[in-house]
Order: sequence, then C-alpha cells, then structure tokens
Amino acid sequence: MSETLSGASPSVCPVCVSPPYGRVAKAETVHTVGVTQQGPHRVVLAPDKFKGSLTAAEVAAALARGIARTAPSAHIHQLPIADGGDGTVAAFLAAGWNRVALHAPGPTGRPAPTVYARRADTAVIELAAVVGLSKLRGGQHDPLHANTYGLGVVIAHALDHGAREIVLGLGGSASTDGGAGMLQALGLRILDAEGHELPSGGVSLRHAAEVDRTGLHPALARARITLASDVDNPLLGPTGAVAVYARQKGAGPDDLAILEAALTNWARLVAPEQAARPGAGAAGGTGFGAMAVLGASPRPGIEVVLDLIDFSAHLTNADLVVTGEGSLDTQSLHGKAPIGVCHAARAAGIPVMAVAGRIRLSRAQLQAAGFAASQALSDLESNPSRCMANAADLLERVGKQIGANGTGLG
Repeated sequence: MSETLSGASPSVCPVCVSPPYGRVAKAETVHTVGVTQQGPHRVVLAPDKFKGSLTAAEVAAALARGIARTAPSAHIHQLPIADGGDGTVAAFLAAGWNRVALHAPGPTGRPAPTVYARRADTAVIELAAVVGLSKLRGGQHDPLHANTYGLGVVIAHALDHGAREIVLGLGGSASTDGGAGMLQALGLRILDAEGHELPSGGVSLRHAAEVDRTGLHPALARARITLASDVDNPLLGPTGAVAVYARQKGAGPDDLAILEAALTNWARLVAPEQAARPGAGAAGGTGFGAMAVLGASPRPGIEVVLDLIDFSAHLTNADLVVTGEGSLDTQSLHGKAPIGVCHAARAAGIPVMAVAGRIRLSRAQLQAAGFAASQALSDLESNPSRCMANAADLLERVGKQIGANGTGLG
C-alpha cells in the first residue's frame, strides 16, 4: 500500500504533494509527506522494530541512508522507539540514557549478559532482554519451569544503585510464572504446605501455600514501579496469560491445564482481587505479580516511552515524522508504537508518514489514525520472504523517495 492521505478537502491536501487519497501507480514514484513541494528539511525517524527482520535502529538507519542520498542537506534525526516490548531499552539508549551492563539469570536460570537504561534515579528494565524468548538456550522452550527470577535480579541491582523509579517493559516473555520468580529474587519466600521454599517456575505454584514478604528488598518501600505494556489481558480465564500466550512459549494441552491451575492458586494466595485487572496477564502474569506485591501501576508502553525520552522536544522544527513497524494492522490501532508517535506528532502540528513491511489498514483507517501518507514494503517486493530478507534495501529506497520529492534540499 502506497498512499497519501489527508482529512482536508478532496481537492487540496495541505501536507501532501499529490492529490489526497491518491494511490501511486508505481512504488518507485511514491509521493511522501512534506510541508512544501521541496520535501522535508528536518525529518524525525521514529520507527518501531520490523519483527523478525530489523531492529528499530536498523529501520531508522536504512531510511536515513536513503534520505541522505537524495537530500544531502536534510537534517535527519534517528529516534528508534518501542512500546515496552523488545527494543525498549535500546530506544532509551538511543535517546541518550546511560547503559548499565550486568549478568543475570535467563528464563531457565543460565546467567547471561543483559543491560538496562538509567538516567538520574530512573531505571528502565526490559523483561525481554533478561528473561525473554530470545534468552532461551538454543531456542528450547521450557513452559513449566521457565521463570522471571532474572528480572528480579536486575530490579534489585537498580535499587541497590539508587534507582527509585523503575519502569518495567513487559513483552516477549518466555515464562508463565505470574511474576513469582521476579518476586523471589526480590526477597519474597513462597512456601509449600510443609513450609519448604518452592523453586522458581510456573509449575511450582500449584503447591504454593504461603508467602512470606518480610524479606522483600527494603528499597521497594520507597520505589515507584510502572509497567510499560500494551497488554490488557487479565491473569486467568479464556483471555488470560495461559489461554492467550502460553502456547507461543511452548506449552502443550497438558501444560496449559497445569499452568492455569498454578496461576489460579497463586492468585488465590497473593491477591485474588488483582487477577482480573487489565494487564495482570502481561508477560506470563508478571503484571499480576508486580501489581499485587510491588504496587506497580500499568500504563500504555508507548506513552511511557514517549514521555521519558521527551519525544515532544525531539520534534522541534521538524516538518516530517516517519514511523512504522513490521505490520501495520488493526492491532496497531490499540496502543502500538506507530499510533502513539502519530498522535504525538500530529498534536505538534507535524505530518506523519507510516512505513511498514505490510499495511492491512484501509485508507479510511489510516486517515482516521492521523497518517498523511503511507508506504508498504510489500508494494516494492510482493514475495514475503524476499521482502523480509531485503527490508533494509527496500527501506533505503523509500528513504530516497522521501528525500527526492522536491529536491530543494541539496
């Protein structure tokens, strides 16, 4: 899909160089957004990752290379973003936050290097970078025993080094343990009926009979924890953590029943009233554990990211913002990164172009979302495998068109 869009009159589009709603016959001549017919003088590139193909930083870099080829004097600001899932810490590092490196247990307990972002007393920790699917050794799932213990280790590290504002990016989890492992690393003891401490892992929660909070990290009492996530599922039931997400973590039919029973017991023991809260089912129930025991507050991930990186300040004097993700579809309309970027830029009066691997939204939906133009890489390469494999080259071609539309920049 390669289109220009506007909510203006059908004859003149104030932010496009082609008639509104016009489909471009060839992707090579796509008309992009600009405040003048000379193209953008200052463009902000704020994409999310193209999942399975490119990181957000790689997407921004490819677009930037293309723009620089045809508009060498354009000011290009690369600001990769995320919505709380994979790439969240990278987005903060790209925005100038400090990098903190350490080793922490992965989802099956194997220590691995990880990083989080830090500025002043605020730490941004990405679950996926510590105990996510990408941290599974050899890609081998362990749905019953995988856990979030390593996430708690990283939180404790941040607290020990003075952080009092903790942002947890929830997404890409490899486990379904209700956040119990995270809490154990922070000092919570989970005991069976005989008073024996249980090991980490979702399956163990079937036997949980008592929790002892007396050993929780003392700094937690003075810390504020925010959950950055676009997941609003409850912990239990047909839309809960197990039913919706456990299969993609390797759980079979028997595993699903075991994990649902385990989380049901865990919720009953800790805070049954919290189980139905939106977001409790995020990251295998980590949202539940964080809200029920740590008093964490959920918030849409893209809002957290844009606020903390001071996105509005990066828009100063910009005349175009380009955002996007691998697939721009109806799910994108519900709190995903490109929509958050679009709303923020439009509020500042700046037109926004969407670039995605594929676009499954109608012109009306794109217009309603606020996009002034769009470009799908699938219009440049219809073969899905080749499109993903050559995404960087295709994005560079799109960037060249963005810079070339007017040529008054060089």
